[in-house]
Amino acid sequence: MRRSNLLVAVLSTIIAFMGSLGMVQVAQAQQWPNKPIKFIVPYPPGGGTDVIARIVQEPLSQALGQQVIIDNRGGAGGSIGTDIAAKSPSDGYTVLFTLSSHTINPAIYPKLAFDTEKDFLPVSLVASLPQILVANPDFPAKSVKEVIEMAKAKPDSIAYASVGNGSPGHLAGAMMAGSAGVSMIHIPYRGGGPAVTDVMAGQVPLLWVSIPAAANYVKAGKLRALAVSTVKRSPVFPDVPTMAELGFKDYEVDSWYAMFVPAKTPQPIIDILYKATVKVLAEPAVKDKLIAQGAEAVGSTPAQLGAIVKTELVKWKKVTKDAAIKAE
Repeated sequence: MRRSNLLVAVLSTIIAFMGSLGMVQVAQAQQWPNKPIKFIVPYPPGGGTDVIARIVQEPLSQALGQQVIIDNRGGAGGSIGTDIAAKSPSDGYTVLFTLSSHTINPAIYPKLAFDTEKDFLPVSLVASLPQILVANPDFPAKSVKEVIEMAKAKPDSIAYASVGNGSPGHLAGAMMAGSAGVSMIHIPYRGGGPAVTDVMAGQVPLLWVSIPAAANYVKAGKLRALAVSTVKRSPVFPDVPTMAELGFKDYEVDSWYAMFVPAKTPQPIIDILYKATVKVLAEPAVKDKLIAQGAEAVGSTPAQLGAIVKTELVKWKKVTKDAAIKAE
């Protein structure tokens, strides 16, 4: 009898605790946000992730009634900034705004300081877009075919840059070289901005990068576009062929940008942020700005983004293993 009474008391305590926890979360959500929200972008200013984050920054600030601040923390293919976000308070005031390297890095970095799934909760997809292969205008190769011919003639003589080890651009370049049976040198940068600068200066001849980081320079003639990584051509550069069109079978690297929050962030806060994000992405002005950068506004539920993360963690683990891609 005493055991029964004790069990009832324990269960009652647990239920009461869970109920109070739920009330606390509801109260937090009702008060959130009451101060500025920080977007940690794990890449330097000027890169694709930074560009996309700044497109939604002001509209989201208006939708939430609080300023959204961009905090660029580049390095290690996005891992440094991601680790900072993972260790931030779970109060909704720190948001990780990152790209699809989020699901690639675990496959190439054996000892990340964070767990991609356990340390984050998904909020929403923001945008999707191709990687683009660009070259310094003075580089002798004027097409992908000519790049491959040069690489075959002199193995390991052609270098391509990306925003970092494990980035979509790194995979795009590795898949290009692997499919063509050539050996090329990968030069990882801390972000799209520095990489674009060095390619324009002739320090590196080629660069695989997201379209927003290179679009304006291609249009200005400071970079030459050779190909895009998706199965469909980019509406921004309709004359630039896809790798599949150039004979690279089953070639596709699709970059996405998304928002995550540290684990244990109350679900009611996530729901508010997700709904505000989807609302902003439906605005014609925001859609137009994204399209101008070669990106498509997406928007998703937290559950949909979570499913993408699970699927891609498995996918990229296999791709990086097959292509022998490792952190350099």
